[in-house]
Amino acid sequence: MEFMLTLRQRGITDKAVLRAMDDVRREHYVGDGFTPESYADRALPIACGQTISQPYVVAYMTEQLDVKPHHRVLEIGTGSGYQAAVLSRLAREVVSIERYRTLADAARKKLAADGYGNVEVMTGDGFAGAPDKAPFDRIIVTAAAEDVPPALAEQLGEGGVMILPVGPHDGVQHIVRVTKSETGLAREKLIPVRFVPMLPGQAREL
Repeated sequence: MEFMLTLRQRGITDKAVLRAMDDVRREHYVGDGFTPESYADRALPIACGQTISQPYVVAYMTEQLDVKPHHRVLEIGTGSGYQAAVLSRLAREVVSIERYRTLADAARKKLAADGYGNVEVMTGDGFAGAPDKAPFDRIIVTAAAEDVPPALAEQLGEGGVMILPVGPHDGVQHIVRVTKSETGLAREKLIPVRFVPMLPGQAREL
């Protein structure tokens, strides 16, 4: 399949990640009218002015997250539910937070219909995370923050890894890998990207 070949050609080598990408039916998660383009390697629009990330970026961020079968993962920005579906194939449990109720409700239904029973979708403020469910082994943020949100850093367990796009909303952003140890947070800047901005609070509408 060209979709999988493209991921391999662009450097995705983790067999578990490739298997998860192959398992999840991306066409279930794209916006209305975009089904024919489901497997194109580009971001596509979904409801509420948001996007479903291009497959390569999903695979890259997932690979860098280094998810193991016993891990509990927090995702900030459920969107269509596609990234959560991929993570569900790799982790013991996924908690996903979405600020738009419309997106959260739709993603919850799609994930349930596809049998991803280890994903819990919540509506809320991504900057606040899910403190009552912390600590998490892994955290992934699928919208661009101007810096690492302090509450999320607190909810990352020792030895944990967070992957997120960091940078100005109107400028260059990079995927950053944050590793937490007893001495603090270590950051590593990875590839340049362009994500929708991470916004505070729960959306009043939609």
